[in-house]
Amino acid sequence: MSEILVYMTAPDVETARRIGRALVDRRLAACVNILPAIESMYWWDGSVQSEAETAFLAKTRADLYDSLQACVLGMHPYEIPCIVALNLDRGHVPFLRWIGEQTGPSGGAHEMS
Repeated sequence: MSEILVYMTAPDVETARRIGRALVDRRLAACVNILPAIESMYWWDGSVQSEAETAFLAKTRADLYDSLQACVLGMHPYEIPCIVALNLDRGHVPFLRWIGEQTGPSGGAHEMS
């Protein structure tokens, strides 16, 4: 099983919190971190935009990515939300194991201390 980190952005903390809670409740993510108050600059509708946003990170398994993405897309207000996954090639082995134990239908085997 391989673990991934999914980086996403939202227009505000409330949206990130609502989506993050759904991901954890559905065991599509073992943990979601919300990083409020980022500034994003990007091209949209032919011009450069600069907006305050909230970033959030989900730790999950690679095999759950499609379900996680579907959940986010179903709740996200953006037309094209940022949802990108990074493979976790290395990490603290007990923490990576915990991610696997807390996600999917068999989640809840061990609590993180």
